[in-house]
Amino acid sequence: MYLTIFCTIFITFATMKTTRIGVVDSLRGFAVIGIIIIHFLEHLNFYSFPEPTAFDQGLWDTVFYLGASKMYAIFALLFGLSCYIMHNNQEKKGYDFRPRFAWRMVLLFLWGLLDLVFFNGDILCTYAVIGLLLIPMVKASDRVLWAVILLMAIQPIEVVYMIMGLIDPTTAPMDIDISESWGACHQACLEGSFWDVARVNLLNGLQINFGWAIAHGRLTQTLLMFTIGMLIGRKRLFLDEDGHLKTWERILAVSVFAFAVMQVALFHQPENLNPAVANSLDIQLNAWRNLAMTMIYVSGITLLYYRTRASKALDGLRYIGKMSLSDYLLQSIVGGFLFYNWGLNLHTVCRHSYSFVLAILFLIVLHFFCRYWTTHHKRGPLEELWYRMTWLGSK
Repeated sequence: MYLTIFCTIFITFATMKTTRIGVVDSLRGFAVIGIIIIHFLEHLNFYSFPEPTAFDQGLWDTVFYLGASKMYAIFALLFGLSCYIMHNNQEKKGYDFRPRFAWRMVLLFLWGLLDLVFFNGDILCTYAVIGLLLIPMVKASDRVLWAVILLMAIQPIEVVYMIMGLIDPTTAPMDIDISESWGACHQACLEGSFWDVARVNLLNGLQINFGWAIAHGRLTQTLLMFTIGMLIGRKRLFLDEDGHLKTWERILAVSVFAFAVMQVALFHQPENLNPAVANSLDIQLNAWRNLAMTMIYVSGITLLYYRTRASKALDGLRYIGKMSLSDYLLQSIVGGFLFYNWGLNLHTVCRHSYSFVLAILFLIVLHFFCRYWTTHHKRGPLEELWYRMTWLGSK
């Protein structure tokens, strides 16, 4: 009898652990794939391509409508989830992971600097800085997390500018001038050697990324998704237990409704508004629509994973999802080689459709590489190095 009970508990625990990792890694793989396709279409933040055809422009508009901001939002949500999981696992062992997590963010910032050598649109440095804000929230109550979520969701910077614009009609929109830094990076990609690109990116990349993130609400959106991910981890929503799939059904329904409302609102914005108010309102409505679309993706994929035969196809995404850091650095290296002057200089001939095909070909190769690597190793190559450096000096 006791042996039966023990075996039942063990099998249940093992199944829960495997299932949870599966759906999370599949979601992460889905996000990484979307990010890579968008980056290839952008020519790795280069924005230099031949005159697009109508088909090219339609492809561009479709990909960016479906994926831009949403893929990074999913990535950010899962970043917050991972933060919770790491802290929770160590807390069960009686270890306070917060100092080690701070060190882990320092390492992530260094990974970001390495990425900047190849790609001036790096997001890792931004994640590392905002990730430090999660440390005091690890042991905060659910009410505190909900307060942070609500505060970040209203886009507080945009709210301030809207109020300022309503009080003083002469108020101008936020203006963070990154044109000089952007121009220097663009010129290096256009004419420079690899070392020119690396040098200019390291000198200007942080200004570009943080300046753009502040001006377009991305900093607050990222902290919002980090916090949502932590809360989802606390509630164990990615486990098929305690009616959690019913919760995802409700999230899907609310998200679809919110998306429809925000889409209509974007098409019917008031006219003759003060520029500061109009700009902030546009950022705010887009952020809300993107949040709704993000949660449609997350809830929809989670439900498909657990309830349909699509789980087999979605499970194939986990190979890329398990190696997201390695994937991200690899796409920067390969993309820079394909499109920049120091490499094949394909920006001169690759219209959007050609770049899309290159992205698909790269993803096919990446899938088989990740599948091979994760079959023979517990972690991706950079993930393993990051893990070892995280625990450097520990017993």
